[in-house]
Amino acid sequence: MIKKNKVQLIITSVAILLPVVIGLIIWDELPAEIATHWGTSGEADSFSSKAFAVFGFPLILLAFHWLCIIVTTKLDPKSKDISKKMMSLVLWIIPAISLVMSTVTYLVALGKEIRVVFIVTVFMGIMFIIIGNYLPKCRQSYTMGIKLPWTLKSEDNWNKTHRFSGVLWVIGGVVILATAILESIIVFFSVVLLMVILPTVYSYLHYKRNNK
Repeated sequence: MIKKNKVQLIITSVAILLPVVIGLIIWDELPAEIATHWGTSGEADSFSSKAFAVFGFPLILLAFHWLCIIVTTKLDPKSKDISKKMMSLVLWIIPAISLVMSTVTYLVALGKEIRVVFIVTVFMGIMFIIIGNYLPKCRQSYTMGIKLPWTLKSEDNWNKTHRFSGVLWVIGGVVILATAILESIIVFFSVVLLMVILPTVYSYLHYKRNNK
């Protein structure tokens, strides 16, 4: 599986490390300490050294990226059933996070006034919409998709749960985008909670209905 996606894996790894190049270009303009975490209010509540912000964060994401790929392709007995589209989605999630979060980090460090909570909420809404579109195409596996006892036992349960969840996640992503202007963490997590609970309930009810 890794050999089949070798080119895409190289491209995504380079994308994750792209913020390092940008950080080196603007190195002299960056302060010694850089905000690397923000609270729900949008205020920075954690700071790191310039070296960690430029090198450490992308390298940690790169390591996590490779760990996810190894676990998905080497440790999952159903890895051969993973579709190319789902594999592409997995390969590009962490690069997207690296590029967006590093951009936010650098802009704040350079003194730009940006709405961090708004940007992160919009990013998450877009991600949920994209993932929702891919969920119905997700085949049974132990590392991808909605892994519940009932979905793993029944391919029919898996397929129906993922079709239901795909629609739900797209709707959830649209709601998150529509309410991003509010910058409300309560609204965001309420929507996400429904996106997690409803597929679980749906899968369980489907299981009970077919095992009376």
